[in-house]
Amino acid sequence: MNYLKNFITKKANKLVTHNGSFHADDIFACAALCLLLEKKGEKFEIIRTRDPKIIEAGDYAFDIGSIYDEKTNRFDHHQKGGAGGREGVEYSSFGLVWKKFGAELCESEKAAEIIDKKLVAPVDAFDNGMDLVQNKYEITPYYIQHLFFSMRPTWKEADLSKDQMFLECVKIAKVVLTREIVQVRDALLADDLVIANYKKSADKRIIILDDKYPFDALHDFPEPLFVIYPRVITSDWGVEAVRDNPKTFKNRKSLPEAWAGLREEELQKVTGVPDAIFCHRGLYLAVAKTKLGAIALAQKALS
Repeated sequence: MNYLKNFITKKANKLVTHNGSFHADDIFACAALCLLLEKKGEKFEIIRTRDPKIIEAGDYAFDIGSIYDEKTNRFDHHQKGGAGGREGVEYSSFGLVWKKFGAELCESEKAAEIIDKKLVAPVDAFDNGMDLVQNKYEITPYYIQHLFFSMRPTWKEADLSKDQMFLECVKIAKVVLTREIVQVRDALLADDLVIANYKKSADKRIIILDDKYPFDALHDFPEPLFVIYPRVITSDWGVEAVRDNPKTFKNRKSLPEAWAGLREEELQKVTGVPDAIFCHRGLYLAVAKTKLGAIALAQKALS
């Protein structure tokens, strides 16, 4: 009997959400569940409906059903009292799905937390009518939600199916979510490598890297001012100022004002570094042909 069971095709998981208009939260919730089941090698089908019987029979129901029950994979937030939240941001269906499966998708609790703050919570906030930023000008930022709004059929597109466009949006969201997971995974690995370089640096004001890692981890330490790294495409070496805050463009220490915008011979003359190539006029980046030249530029920038 057990032998025969191996030949029985397992039924497809039913992912159920509402039909009609779609939003970023149900799109991303669906994308996350698709990636999860694909990772497990399980079959699934996406059903958009408001039929209570179909919703109840679904293996996963999100953004519909008026129930939040993680154990039975019910992920709605429209019921009275909502479905909780974090840091003042209430959960939408995306947040609820991510809360349960984010770490499994990322294979890391820390990575899941980073993506929650970067992508999931902002989507949740928007869906719950919460403004995270205040506009400084009469210009509205273009959020990822607006991309999905543009995918909705207009009043003139009677032949365009909302269900069809929802599935197109899910494809996009899967790519976005997959890339965010890759980016965070590799950034966390880079953090470990950068911190190791920091710890072994004799002069912790200048951190020398053997690859162009993102170096946001250095903001947790007070000393670093400049980072030196190989520029793979051009085969030269960069000297980059550490930002005072990774969310701003203010440098902890800028390169000398006299270097701004100079190239080749002009920069070599001013700096005394014979292989200096370029200094950005924003005074956050300078380039030399060699590692030793980049170190020389950084050392001169300290004084």
